[in-house]
Amino acid sequence: MRSAAEAWFAQLPTSDWRDEQYVMGYGLYVNMLVYAYLRLYGEDESAGLLRKLMTRLKVHGDEKNRYEQEALVEPSAPYFALYSYKVMNSDRFDLLGNSLAILTGIASPEWAANLVAWVEAECEAMHGRGELAVDLPPCLFPYILPHHADWLPRYERYNRPGDYHNGGVWPFICGFYISACVAAGQMDLAERKLLALTELVKPWHENAAEWGFNEWIHAQTGKPSGRDWQTWSAAMYLYAPQCVTQRGTPFFDDIRRVNLSEAM
Repeated sequence: MRSAAEAWFAQLPTSDWRDEQYVMGYGLYVNMLVYAYLRLYGEDESAGLLRKLMTRLKVHGDEKNRYEQEALVEPSAPYFALYSYKVMNSDRFDLLGNSLAILTGIASPEWAANLVAWVEAECEAMHGRGELAVDLPPCLFPYILPHHADWLPRYERYNRPGDYHNGGVWPFICGFYISACVAAGQMDLAERKLLALTELVKPWHENAAEWGFNEWIHAQTGKPSGRDWQTWSAAMYLYAPQCVTQRGTPFFDDIRRVNLSEAM
């Protein structure tokens, strides 16, 4: 049996899919990926240990928009934190990592439903404050602002609030979120979000085309702001409708079934 320290996978800043945001040590996204491939390749012992350690990344709050990280928290925690490492952590909400938590079954069915409801409530609040202009969630929230401790000088140019990795709306991540809604049994919501994603992938930024499949969308304006013709945006636009149509999530269904069988 591997030790707890060996079960975690740590990373250096800007070394996952985000090249303009610091995620240090035990990042949620990278460990969710590791958990998924361990399950898919039948490494169930290692996957089971990693799943137990995931509770250290849970976040909960007693009030709306109250974010508090704890080492271990009650099972009703609404989401997993962005990262945690020794004396450093971030309890901001990572949409991709938490969508993978639902898809892989790290989040129980009840918890997954609560998590999705929490995301939708937070997005509604952001709409009311003028922080979100589209009907899909940002990749990260709450946004990192210049007066926050985790703001970096480089963000002024590359990662403004609502931009890029600091709360931009990424079509490929929204595809994962729609699939997570299916996994959570929220079919009406998944269908509505798929329609919103269809509108999101049409506008182009650099090259005139019927479908832009842009990289990311500015959260406050809804305008495409990254590079056009992104294959990951197109790929997840193909995967998400399959999930909605089949009322299932290919690949991930098998992982969740293993989790449920172990819990029985």
